[in-house]
Amino acid sequence: MAEMLNTTAADKLKKRASIVGALVNILQTAIKLAFGILGQSAALIADGIHSLSDLLSDLLVIIAVRLGSRAADPDHPYGHRRFETIATVLLGVSLIGISAAIVWHVLERVNDPATLPVPDVKTLGIAALSILLNEWLYHYTKRIAKTTRSKLLLANAWHQRSDALSSLVVLCGIGGVLLGYPFADAIAAVIVALMIAKIGLSLVFDSIRELVDTSLPPSVVAEIRKAIMAIAGVEGIHLLRTRQMGEDAYIDAHIVVDPRITVSEGHCIGDAVRDELISRFDDVLDVLVHIDPEDDQGFLDHPRLLARADVRDLLTFYLDDVKSHIEDFRIHYLDGQLEVEIILPFVLSEQAEQLAAIKKQCALMQMEIREIDKVFVFFKS
Repeated sequence: MAEMLNTTAADKLKKRASIVGALVNILQTAIKLAFGILGQSAALIADGIHSLSDLLSDLLVIIAVRLGSRAADPDHPYGHRRFETIATVLLGVSLIGISAAIVWHVLERVNDPATLPVPDVKTLGIAALSILLNEWLYHYTKRIAKTTRSKLLLANAWHQRSDALSSLVVLCGIGGVLLGYPFADAIAAVIVALMIAKIGLSLVFDSIRELVDTSLPPSVVAEIRKAIMAIAGVEGIHLLRTRQMGEDAYIDAHIVVDPRITVSEGHCIGDAVRDELISRFDDVLDVLVHIDPEDDQGFLDHPRLLARADVRDLLTFYLDDVKSHIEDFRIHYLDGQLEVEIILPFVLSEQAEQLAAIKKQCALMQMEIREIDKVFVFFKS
């Protein structure tokens, strides 16, 4: 497993990446909008707005990291990681709105071709500079996103990569106008807007899937199932649920073990499953393991079976003559019925008359009590 950072170190890295991104985007926004307005390039202005959205996303990441890094409390026992998910939704919606506004503005200008401006040649240099800055920022942010396993930061990195691509489109659009194609700048602005909208839609849909507890990818679930089945003592899995919360994954697993092992051994197997999944899968933060003695997933209903107190009363009634000698008894709930194991002193096995009476009474109890499938008698030396 890759070495994991502790929560405090990861949050510091995410905050640092967001601050660096914010500073770069402040610079880009100011330069692009200024030269876009002075150089009369609609595409560069649109790209400046794109950089402004990057700046807003950086601020959103800083706020979300602060809120999401808070420890779990009684009202939020699973922590606050979904603040990052909500922030990602807000970021996506804002990008969609920004793209719509850009397209609307460009279409208004296209309806009156006489008003289409001719960009200044200097805007070409600004677009080229933006490509270099955003490509560097993309690689820097992506590296920290992978280190901290932050989906929000990774989304922000791709947002920065899209800014580099949009600047490339702007470069082509401005160059097209200078070469004699007056609509090239407007077309470039629309393409940039559509790119922004696509990113926004992806962020919204992915975050909504997380908010409604969509399962982890099938390939990952298959790996989790394989890892569980490799644990000694696990005989089957009849229910496996996964979900995502921020960059963390949670697993609920119902595993089948030998029905006749002790509770403590079953618990030990469950701990082994939990420890293996957390150590093997970086994203897995917690695993809830439910131990089952059989695969009961197909049972339509679970009839009320006799409780331990009920079985004790039955033993007292049917084995009245030896009830004081019963050292212990065990119950196995299998296939909707009970198997009862009675522990008696070894000395009773040497008394033929007493032994015959015990066998007779056990057979009678097994026949008369429909919930009891089998009765076993063990003699303890």
